[in-house]
This record gives sequence, C-alpha cells and structure tokens, in this order.
Amino acid sequence: MARPSGKTSFLRGLRVRLTIVNALVMTGLLVALGLFFHNSLQQILDQQTREVLEEEWSAVKSYITIYRNAVDWQWDPDDPDETAAVQRLQEIYFIAGVNGRAMPLENNKGFAVSATYQTLGLQSPEEIKRIIASKGQLWEVRTDPDGEPFQIRGGVIIDDDRPFFLAIGRSLATNRQTLNEFTRNYVRLLPLLVLSSILVGWFVAGRGISPVHELAQAAERISGTNLSLRIPPRGSGDELDNLINTFNNMVERLERSFLMTRQFSTDVSHELRTPLTAIRGQIEVALFTADTKEQYREAMLNALEDVERLSQTVRAMLLLSQAESGQLLLQKSRLDLGAEVTDLVEQFQLPADEARLEMRHEVIGPAWILADRVQIGRMISNLLTNALKYTPAGGKVMVRVLCVEDRVVFEVEDTGVGIAAEFLPHIFDRFYRVPGSSKEKQGLGLGLSFVAWIVKAHDGTLDVDSRKGEGTRFRITFAAAPAVEAPPSEVSASADSATRAAVHPR
Repeated sequence: MARPSGKTSFLRGLRVRLTIVNALVMTGLLVALGLFFHNSLQQILDQQTREVLEEEWSAVKSYITIYRNAVDWQWDPDDPDETAAVQRLQEIYFIAGVNGRAMPLENNKGFAVSATYQTLGLQSPEEIKRIIASKGQLWEVRTDPDGEPFQIRGGVIIDDDRPFFLAIGRSLATNRQTLNEFTRNYVRLLPLLVLSSILVGWFVAGRGISPVHELAQAAERISGTNLSLRIPPRGSGDELDNLINTFNNMVERLERSFLMTRQFSTDVSHELRTPLTAIRGQIEVALFTADTKEQYREAMLNALEDVERLSQTVRAMLLLSQAESGQLLLQKSRLDLGAEVTDLVEQFQLPADEARLEMRHEVIGPAWILADRVQIGRMISNLLTNALKYTPAGGKVMVRVLCVEDRVVFEVEDTGVGIAAEFLPHIFDRFYRVPGSSKEKQGLGLGLSFVAWIVKAHDGTLDVDSRKGEGTRFRITFAAAPAVEAPPSEVSASADSATRAAVHPR
C-alpha cells in the first residue's frame, strides 16, 4: 500500500539527522582529543619527574661518604642552600650494601633509609643483589599506606671500588593533582563544546539543505498542467546546482513525454475513429439502402478495406510499442546489405514507374553487416516508401550502398518536396507529420519512428539532410561485419554484387 504523501516528521528530517551525526562525530573527536592531551600531559609530567630524580640521584653522591660499614652525610651546615638540598634528598632515600641490607649511619644515628621510604616498602635483599650484580637501574612507582604515589629511582654507586645500592624518590601527588584538575576542567568544558557543535551543525545543515526544500516545494507545484516550471540554478556550481539541473532536465523530458502522450492519444483516436466511422457508415448504408446483391457486396468490400486500414494501424502501433519497450528481439546474422537493397529496389520499381519517377541504385564493394534481415528490410522499405511518396512526377530517387573502411553506408536520396529545418528534429517522433503535407500523402506517422529504432537497435547512426523544395537524403551507417571464410559460390556472388550498378529508366 502506498504511503500517503506529507511533510517529513521533525525527528526524521534530514537537518535533524545531519545535526545528530555532526554532534556525535564532534563528541567523539573531543573525547579523543581530551584523552590525547591527558596522556600527553601525563607523559610530560612523568618525564619531568624522571629528569629531576636523575639530577637528585647524582647530587646524593656528592653529599655522602661511605666508609667500610657506615654512611655519613657531609655538607656545610652554615650554607642554607646546601642544608635545604640535603634535607630534600634525605626525605626519601635508601642506601644498601652488597648484602642487600640497609647501611648504618655514622656515629650510630640509625640506618641510611628515610622513614617515608620505609612506608613505601624496601626492596628485597635478593632484588638489590641482582641490581648490584647487573649494574642496572630501577624505575618503579610505589604507593604509601595513604595511597600517595611515589616515583623511585634506583641504581648502583661505586665508592673506593665498592658497589652500593642507592634509591631516592619523589612524590607524584602534584602530577596527579595537575592531571585531575585538567580532567575536571575538560569534563566541565565538554558539554559546552558539544552544545556549540550542535548549534553550529544545526545552522550549517539548515543553510545546506535550504535549496533542497526549495526543490521539493517546486516539485510539489509541478503537475500535468504546468510542466513548464523550472527551478533557476543557484550559480554555485556545486552538487545542489547539479541536482537542480538534473531535476530541470527530468521535468523537460516529462513535458516532452506528456506532449507526445497527448499527441499519441489524439492521433490514435483519430486514426482509429476514421476507419471505424467509415466501416459503420458502409454497414448502415448496406442495411438501410442496399437492395441488390451487388450493392451489399460493394458495401462489404469498402468495409473490408477500412478494416484492413484499421488492422495495419493497430499492428504498426503494437509493433513499435514492442520494439521501444525491448520486447521485440533481433535475430542478427551476417547480411549482405547490397543484395537486400537490390531486391527491394526491384520490388519498388513498378510503383516508381507508375509515379513517373526515375529510381536508380548502386552497390560499391562488399557490404556485409550483422543485422536482423526482417527489420533491415522494414527500414529500407519505409525509406523507399517515403521517397516515392514525397517526390513529384519527373523526380529522381537514388539509393547507394558502399563500404568505407570498417563501416557500411546506406543512402536514400530524392529530389522531392524536402523538409524545412524547423521540422527535421521531430520527423522521427511517433505519429509526427510534417505540417503542410497533403492528406493524400500523409501516412500513419510511424515509418520513420521504425527507422530510427531499427538503426539504434543495430548500433548504427542516422543523419538527415534536407532542404525545402530541393529534396532529402537519409544516410545510415553500420559497422561492417567481421570477415569470415566463405565458400567459393558465396565469394563469386559477392564479387558480382560488388561490381554491379543497376540503372532503371523511368
């Protein structure tokens, strides 16, 4: 069941969907950007902490002296800078010997390990021995009981050729606070950024699809009575202008189709009404006025002639309709166009003589094509019929077939009444009759429509050259059929047809 027409619901509108897609994309980009900046900031802060620890680790070695079994801190107490530096270094440090245990301080002041470091947990003796043996470095993050993280830098120092383990640390609380502050600020800012993207997307989408709304409104105003309506291009040369041009071209084709349909209906009704009226008149005359057998017979013969005319019209319309809708299949085979033209010209010679016309034809060279013989015959017959019909007595009709490189050319030229230039574009339309033609010469208006379809179905080209009062020339070009090895009899026949040029006197 067809869905009733009407306005699109708000939520399903293109503008809303474009805005939603834009908001989702922007939200994803902003989240990804926030994560990128968060990770970058964390890496920068961690790198800065590592650099500071490297400097402090090197500074520790300048302030300590390691005796055989004890560690002594040495600095100038009267220098406040040195005192502050040593106090800072002693906040988080640990010095162990080769046995993996903390070294004692000089003068029984305890062990070389700070209280803060002890809360973080000392490295095991086995781990310390392994680091001393490998002379490696230690980088790790440890957390105190309160959950505060600390970056630890450990390694081996040498004093009097004796290796010792030294580790210092620095709190990461400031780094984490900075990261958390950045995250909170970014999360607070994110809804504002998303809202801004929604507003901008809504505005841009509205500006972008406004021509589409104009196009839809114009389409609603178009009907069978005002197909002349066109939408003016915006002049931007973008996709919307292309859509407008496509729409205008479609309406133009529809307008032509409607005009052709109206003309078709008018012509068909006229073509069918005339013979039907004549048949009815003949039968009524026979019923009401005929008294003898001869009068009845004459009325029936006249009626039969009109029935035959009606049948021809119906058959022609059905055949052309089948051809244009693709229901008429072609049976293509190798066809000697020269021989086909010669046979048909001979059949038309008698009507030409009766009309006092001079008909000539010539075939130059082999003219083999891949074609449906029945349709090619219909094409030639329609062109010859037109040439004879519109050429006055004493005129000439010339038919030529020649092969030019890989093309076969077929021409029908007459010295008839000709066609004015303004009518030439329409002569292949169905039921089209050139204005000014006499009723006696007018046919169904389907012959040239058949010719155009047959040429197109065979991938040929059709050109017309005509001048009013001087005559008309139809030129049709087909692709030549590929050469095949033919039996001797066929080769002989082709040679004969290639060299003949038949001239028939009036």
